[in-house]
Amino acid sequence: MEPPHIDTSKQDSGRRRPWVVGISGASGTPYAASVVRGLLAAGEAVDLIVSRASRLTLLDETGIAFRDAHWRADLREWLARGADGKPATFPVTAAELAQVRYWAAGDLAAGPSSGSYPVKGMLIVPASTACVAGVALGLSKDLLQRVASVTLKERRRLVVAVRETPLNGPTLKHLVALDEAGAVVLPASPAFYAGATHIQDLVDFVAGRVLDAAEVPHGLYRRWEGELRGGSRNEEAPDAP
Repeated sequence: MEPPHIDTSKQDSGRRRPWVVGISGASGTPYAASVVRGLLAAGEAVDLIVSRASRLTLLDETGIAFRDAHWRADLREWLARGADGKPATFPVTAAELAQVRYWAAGDLAAGPSSGSYPVKGMLIVPASTACVAGVALGLSKDLLQRVASVTLKERRRLVVAVRETPLNGPTLKHLVALDEAGAVVLPASPAFYAGATHIQDLVDFVAGRVLDAAEVPHGLYRRWEGELRGGSRNEEAPDAP
């Protein structure tokens, strides 16, 4: 007797499948904010992991203290802030915040720690060299590293936006190991051909490249189309003397 057929298509269509965004202690928290805003604008759900070290960086770069008990209010304030530190720069709706689920970095029993938890992949932005080493070596010392290891073993998309310079030999070897394991190694290197006129433009370029690697549509930067546009100039340059 054949087992009864179970139609899983309807089950899968209603299942939440977020992107996990891991934020490590490297400088560059505006990159993370731009990525999260881009995911929410694209209608994607987000599972957020903020490492202990990144809280200190966030406090130093923005003045925002990210608290477990008040994470939603702190996240709203953070996402609304521009890269220049100006508050209330971006609108953040309650509907968008409802698409975010937060997991404490010390919660190794959290949903994303298991390969059976449905996610689309993981974006680590910014990624410190300590985080890179931990993921490359499979240390899983906290939830962020554990989820990255799970992402690799499940053959899901892992984007590592490393933010450090210069890079020493051990870190370069760790990055090669991540590449060989299937991760996308994406240095946080802003480009200037998109006509940046503000620090937010440079931040959004890096965030946009992270979303490109995740194949998430966005409009964060002007793409190269094979034609020179004069950079950020708004008028023709004067003739040379």
